[in-house]
Amino acid sequence: MAEEAEQPIIPKTEPTQMFEDHENTDTVLALAVFPDGRQMVTGSADRMLCLWDLKDHIMLKKIEGHRGRVRAVAVAASQDRQLIASADNGEVIFWDRDTGESLTSTIKAHSTYIRSLDFSPDGAMLATGSMDHTVKLWNTETWQQQGNPINCNAEVYSVRYSPSGELLAIATNSDIQIWNPLGTRDCIAHFKDHMHKLYVGITLPLAWMPDGTRLLSGGCRLDPTIREWDIFTGQQVGDPWKGHKHDINALAVNSDGTLVASASTDHHVRLWQLWDRKTIAIFRHSSLVRCIAFSVDGKHIISGSDDKKISKWTVPEHAACDMLTISTRARNACITGDLSKAEELLTREIDAVANNYNSYANRSFVMSRKHNWDHALHDASKSVDIQPSFTGYISQGIALCGIKQVRDAIKAFDLASMFTDGDIKATHFLLLIKAAALFNADQHEEAMMRIQELAKACPSADTRACWIVKAYLHVQLGNHASDEARHSDAANHFTAAVNTSGSSSKLAIHSRYEDFVVLFGWDLKSLWETANKKRCLALLQANRLGEALEAHRYMMDKCDESTKANCLDWSTGKFSVMLITLQSSPALHADFKQRCSALYHADGDAALSASDYGKAITLYSAAIDLAVTCDTIFIKRSKAKLDMKLWEDALLDAQKVIELNPSSHIGYELKHAALHGAQRYDASIDAFQTMLLQLENAPETQTRQMRQQYRSPAEAERDIREVIHTQLTNTPLRLLDTTTGLLCDREAQISVFKTSTEYKELVSSTIKHTHLRMERIVEVVATYFRCVMLSHRWEEKEPLMQDIQDKIVYELEAVGGIVKLQSFCRIAREARCRWAWMDTCCIDKNNNTEVQESLNSMFVWYRHSALTIVYLSDVPPSSKAGALAKSAWNGRGWTVQEFLAPKVILFYQSNWTLYLDDHSPNHKESNAIMQELEDSTGIDAGTLTAFRPGMTGARDKLQWVSTRITTLPEDVAYSLFGIFDINLPVIYGEKQNALGRLLQEIVAQSGDITALDWVGKSSEFNSCLPASITSYEAAACKLSSPSEDEIQTLISMLRNEVTADEASKLYTLLSNLSAPRFAHRRLHLPCMVFRVTEVRRSHARDEQSCFTYEVKADGLHDLSIKTGEKLIHFSPARPIQKTVLLVRPWNRHLLELPADDMQSIEDDPQSVEDVVVPRSASQNEKGPVDMDSHSRALRLIVRLGQPFSAFLLMQQRGGEYKRIASDQDIIAQVKDMASVHNTMDVRPLEIL
Repeated sequence: MAEEAEQPIIPKTEPTQMFEDHENTDTVLALAVFPDGRQMVTGSADRMLCLWDLKDHIMLKKIEGHRGRVRAVAVAASQDRQLIASADNGEVIFWDRDTGESLTSTIKAHSTYIRSLDFSPDGAMLATGSMDHTVKLWNTETWQQQGNPINCNAEVYSVRYSPSGELLAIATNSDIQIWNPLGTRDCIAHFKDHMHKLYVGITLPLAWMPDGTRLLSGGCRLDPTIREWDIFTGQQVGDPWKGHKHDINALAVNSDGTLVASASTDHHVRLWQLWDRKTIAIFRHSSLVRCIAFSVDGKHIISGSDDKKISKWTVPEHAACDMLTISTRARNACITGDLSKAEELLTREIDAVANNYNSYANRSFVMSRKHNWDHALHDASKSVDIQPSFTGYISQGIALCGIKQVRDAIKAFDLASMFTDGDIKATHFLLLIKAAALFNADQHEEAMMRIQELAKACPSADTRACWIVKAYLHVQLGNHASDEARHSDAANHFTAAVNTSGSSSKLAIHSRYEDFVVLFGWDLKSLWETANKKRCLALLQANRLGEALEAHRYMMDKCDESTKANCLDWSTGKFSVMLITLQSSPALHADFKQRCSALYHADGDAALSASDYGKAITLYSAAIDLAVTCDTIFIKRSKAKLDMKLWEDALLDAQKVIELNPSSHIGYELKHAALHGAQRYDASIDAFQTMLLQLENAPETQTRQMRQQYRSPAEAERDIREVIHTQLTNTPLRLLDTTTGLLCDREAQISVFKTSTEYKELVSSTIKHTHLRMERIVEVVATYFRCVMLSHRWEEKEPLMQDIQDKIVYELEAVGGIVKLQSFCRIAREARCRWAWMDTCCIDKNNNTEVQESLNSMFVWYRHSALTIVYLSDVPPSSKAGALAKSAWNGRGWTVQEFLAPKVILFYQSNWTLYLDDHSPNHKESNAIMQELEDSTGIDAGTLTAFRPGMTGARDKLQWVSTRITTLPEDVAYSLFGIFDINLPVIYGEKQNALGRLLQEIVAQSGDITALDWVGKSSEFNSCLPASITSYEAAACKLSSPSEDEIQTLISMLRNEVTADEASKLYTLLSNLSAPRFAHRRLHLPCMVFRVTEVRRSHARDEQSCFTYEVKADGLHDLSIKTGEKLIHFSPARPIQKTVLLVRPWNRHLLELPADDMQSIEDDPQSVEDVVVPRSASQNEKGPVDMDSHSRALRLIVRLGQPFSAFLLMQQRGGEYKRIASDQDIIAQVKDMASVHNTMDVRPLEIL
């Protein structure tokens, strides 16, 4: 066969398919294809995992959770799950592919970068390799580290399990190490002396050959080659593979072990033939290529690169490089064994083209398969006569061997070699065919010798083909020996076939060697299985029972899932029948079956202990089929099935346990678990009740005591009721069921829950797992009763409770406010919340008690909601930033608590799309939206996102709502109940008094008098309170304070003028003052009192509604007061009967208490100082420490000498006082600081 002259390979730049959605992400760092071939996962520099559909080339989902670049991913099929493992800067996360949910919290696996991950073939273990010089193994059932780390003494760049899982290859920046990851965990080999040149790259990829005997490694930019290693000798096989110009970043081998793909920083993906190490295709990216994988069928290569794209390339058809030239249809007919069809197709080809020498040669192969040797030889000779060729002489050699003309056959094969043109692949193929044909001519010894020598002489060729041919011929020799009743010889041949064909049934050998199937009809696909079965039978027939048992055990241990069922059926069928038909005693047969059963049982126990549940089930089943067993093995198999979530199968075994041992509680315990897993909760609870009865009636004391470990269903339901009661105290009285569309009161809500699957599952689970009882109940109840609250602006035709009572909201006519209600319920349902609340229709406004409770609880309801939806009816779709601030919703009084209280909030536009198209789960985490809200409300973003209700900062909170609008005047106060954490009666119709009662309660509970800091008109409730909330619109009065240096200077001056005793008396007097008291509209306010001696009106121009007065008071500098009230002029020469005072309300912060004292005050939420007037600037500066009592008292005098905000009071007939409201702050100051202790009148005043 003439080989075409080598031509330069032109790189392909256009992939077969692009995964376009990935363009919006970052650099693709890792990818892996799932074993089922349907999906793949990628990791990228944007910390994301992406799951892709390989058929439709679309992204299925994005998975978030990493905090760093996702540098490595690995996938595995473990039991009934498809697992993903991903790693970033030292952390690993396990994921479930089908749900996209993490199976673990983030595991801090290593102290620095994890460069590589790999699952063991069975998915039971994950290996992680890190720059911290270690490799760690993780159990995928427990998610715990298995054993101690493997210390590699160098940075680890790649870890790869061998195909059997028995070895682990580790590439470091100094060597390649081969470890035994099981048992002793020893390093059995390392390739240090034969490494690539000095490592300076960013990766060192490894890839195993499918037979597990060879390992490939990729080099760096100083040596960008691929090298092949024999892991048993530690020697390099053949010369390095050359072609790349820079770092080799990734390697992949197809499942047949015939092709290798490599990805490089040189922007190229190269496809290599393994047998000759030559590049057969190049695929070019626009940037360096990071990762690569073959599709499961081997027809495509998938690569990811720094160009932020994933490309899919088609493997060229010539990559398979079949040696025979035969049409596809005829070839397929030969492979399937339809020789008549193949003959018909080839005859048509000959009839169409009389001189088609290839068709004659191919029909000769078919006739040889049919043992029609004369016809076969005729067609072969005809082919050679038309045109001598490679296939013609091969067909002639095979036909001549068929009629035992060996010498002539050898000549024909020798002539065929003339057409290989030195092609080692063609030569190797020819020599194997020659050996097989000689074997068919009964030249068995010579054929086997030729194959053995061929493997030694051509180590760089496809030695695997030699072993496969040798294994098949050993099977044929074993068959011959069996036919002649030479059972020991047969067993030896079958054993040789098993040892030669490989250690696992998973070896993919059929498609690569299809030419042997075409020529000889060999069943290579089941070669391993056939050899193992025949060995077991031959050993049994040779009465080598011990060896037969071990051979059977080996077969069951090594077979994969696809062949395990066949092997089991065969074991309990033909293998068992053979035992009976042997010329041995029945006792021997029974003993053998019992031994096999016991062996399977023991192996099943080991598999169960290792959490290999699938294997355990298989072994227990084999044990059950081979021998009669007790309930114990059914218990174990049921447990294994439960762990694999095979609920119905586990239930059958549980029933069998009950049948075999009716008095045991274990069968009912298993039955409960199986029924629970199958979500048949009513039946599972009944089974558990029966189990409890079995325990209570058990004869053994120890068994009866086990009853204490469990809760009865009645006890579980009682616990659940208590948790429901606690949960519902923080939720509205009535809620909309978003599933049914019905309005439900609390009893109806509980009733719905009790009929739900969640409730039954909860009862069924908590009766068994008592240690998790309350935590589980709280979790399920909280999840089920998650509620979504609506914040909105009331509009015309809002639905009231009577409009929807006993109606399905989704079926109401979609008009007016019903549209809003229906849309809100749908959004809540899409958020996976069963319950929703809307203030217009979820409160019975005819029930005063319900209204009272609702208004006082509303803040708590919003606080404990799972989500609060803000509906902005006047913000059109696609609005820009700023629309929220301008919305009418943002000016309403009730909405303040509705955006402060919730922990999670989402803003929706008029068409129910998210504001600013922000799809984050919580808009309180949106910097843009919170900044807009801060700018428009004056509430800082930190408070918006983490508001805590209470009295603290009362004056600021009053300022927040000072410009907001409510429909009813009372609602100004009622909307603040929750913000101040106050509970008061709701009395619609009281108008201004509502605000008065609120402010009275604030001062009474907290002692915070900042609520008295306002300008405007006085309230009829109490003259110290404003008539309107708008009086708080102006910022609180803030006066400058002296610096610490100035304070020290003034203290030094006072030391000479004020004795320690005088200062101490004043300090003691003020520190003993009681807190303000406010009740029944009367304010008892501790004050420093200054008697007014003169009031005289200043005749300013244009004063009609507001008047300015010049005021003199004892001990104070003269000052001006502007007020809307007309004051009586008086002076010492013209006195009046009423007493007029200027007072300074006492502020305890002036005492500058030590930190410990202040802490004790702050720890008391009802303390005066918790919410007293904010400190001045100098108070926040670092002051003196450990000051003596004299200095502290003098500091107080200095502060009393500073300007202060004063109230003007006028005495009433009963001796009480009323505050004269002013239109601006009254700022007063003592005349003589040094005489403060003598002139100051300190006493509480009663103000009406």
